[in-house]
Amino acid sequence: MRWRKGRRSSNIEDRRGEPSPGMGGGMGGLGNLLALAPLLLRSKTGWLILAALAAFYFFGGDRLFQGAPRETQPPALGPEQQGQPGAQKAPGDEVADFVSVVLADTEDTWGKLFQTAGSQYVPPKLVLYDDMVRSACGLNTAAVGPFYCPMDNKVYLDLSFLGDLRQLGAPGDFAFAYVIAHEVGHHVQNLLGTSQKVQQARMQSDQATANRLSVMLELQADCFAGVWAFYAHRDRQMLEPGDLEEGLSAAAAVGDDRLQSRAGRAVSPDSFTHGSAEQRAYWFNRGFTTGDVNQCNTFAALSGRQ
Repeated sequence: MRWRKGRRSSNIEDRRGEPSPGMGGGMGGLGNLLALAPLLLRSKTGWLILAALAAFYFFGGDRLFQGAPRETQPPALGPEQQGQPGAQKAPGDEVADFVSVVLADTEDTWGKLFQTAGSQYVPPKLVLYDDMVRSACGLNTAAVGPFYCPMDNKVYLDLSFLGDLRQLGAPGDFAFAYVIAHEVGHHVQNLLGTSQKVQQARMQSDQATANRLSVMLELQADCFAGVWAFYAHRDRQMLEPGDLEEGLSAAAAVGDDRLQSRAGRAVSPDSFTHGSAEQRAYWFNRGFTTGDVNQCNTFAALSGRQ
């Protein structure tokens, strides 16, 4: 991506280096593992992490929960994305700078789109953190991946997720930009009132229907991410050859079917909460090719009304 000349956002809240919120309790490693379970089980990839942590604990890895150092330094964006000679930035600073530029670009895009629609866009804050963070939505670990909390209008991001993306087969700076734009897409849904309507409907539905509603919400956020990419490319020429493919790969990599297969589980569409790899790539590409928010009505499309 051509991002270095972009504007930096003033809506970054950097909590890196702060002490992690305490888990409480006196059960040691197992207690912490049990406390983490509800958080991990509702994540995109967290249940994979939970299985690994359980294995560590029961096979002598209890020291993992007793202050052993965790590798949290994010990888660099890659040789092709490094700054000019002499820049000498640490990988974490490099990636944080990149995040700030992407966030600022989403602010510019959605600000204009809301203005065109006769409304005002209030951008989210983006919180950078290490390992664990407390939000208005509760306590979360880095294992849940990036997330948006509608109760405080903030996106939460541990920069080590860049390494997780690479392990999932989605390397590249634009893949990471897609993730940020997806979470900002949830903020847009919150401003439009969509998130609240979906949450109310989910509470009144059976589990299978609630899961389908969740999929529709996530796919719309993918489409919104694609809309941002459309304007980033058309108006500011931020994308380079291969970037779109990176975004499509990232969208597909976090599809529920891919994640279930990687975990050695049978693929169960009724349990999907974010959509299949094909669906996620399709809706991101739909937003990118049209640049039209009105083309992101996943609720009508997936319920047969479109």
